[in-house]
Amino acid sequence: MKVGVILPLGASEEDGIVPSYAGIRSLALVAEEQGLDSAWVYDHLIYRFPEKPTTGVQEAWTVLTGIAEATSRVELGCLVFCVPFRNPALLAKMAVTLDQVADGRLILGLGAGWHKPEFDAFGYPFDHLASRFEEALQIIVPLVKTGNVDFTGQYYAAPNCELLPRPREGGIPVLIASRRPRLLQLTARFADQWNTAWLGRVDALTDRRAALEAASVEAGRDPKTLEITVGVNVGFPELGAQRDEIDPAKVIWGSVDDVAAGLRGYADAGVGHLICALESLTDESVALLARAWKLANRG
Repeated sequence: MKVGVILPLGASEEDGIVPSYAGIRSLALVAEEQGLDSAWVYDHLIYRFPEKPTTGVQEAWTVLTGIAEATSRVELGCLVFCVPFRNPALLAKMAVTLDQVADGRLILGLGAGWHKPEFDAFGYPFDHLASRFEEALQIIVPLVKTGNVDFTGQYYAAPNCELLPRPREGGIPVLIASRRPRLLQLTARFADQWNTAWLGRVDALTDRRAALEAASVEAGRDPKTLEITVGVNVGFPELGAQRDEIDPAKVIWGSVDDVAAGLRGYADAGVGHLICALESLTDESVALLARAWKLANRG
């Protein structure tokens, strides 16, 4: 199993300050230096929730491109790029270019979107998200795998589209985050990897995984051919991480030994990649996560 960390792009709840690119870059370098396998971002434009002030976030693609240049070993991904924010053929073109910048380290995470206020604020349509996503996948996946597609649908078109330069041999791995039945079906049809998030203990994965496996069988696919990736919350109280309530279904919490045991549970369950959202994300918490993973590997 691989273990990575998700980087902070959005404003903190404490002070509302959006992290600087320099700070994000520094954490990515720490993750690489500490021996973690991957660094991840997330794709939002703005956050607006009822009875809360609007908060900001850095733009994911730009940040990930900078991280690709700054690092040399860790795999890079996004949980997940919101497909409606970018024309799908152009998104594929951007992915192939970013993968070249990263020397073949990109995992292309894709999702349909969910936060309506950012769609409204930036002028994107919010209707028929699943149908739009299905059409977009029929453009993106062939392009990042082979460099060619010829598709015309109701929402998107890429007639006789070709990417030059071509994607890397074998194509860029495509990850889809999904939970509802229709998107699980699309995952089974189009993805190399599936992501579910945000969990704590491994038994919280059971029902979600069963739904994916059922969708895969329905699609005529062997579930074993789809890599399982999981986003988990991790907290080290010794570094000051705090929660009003500790729900083990939603967070791996405790000492390095406790976290190691939680990580090992996912490895034993056959998960291929674990993406960790650290409470109080700092150089120190990244280092403790790396220690926990090394300990889990020895256990």
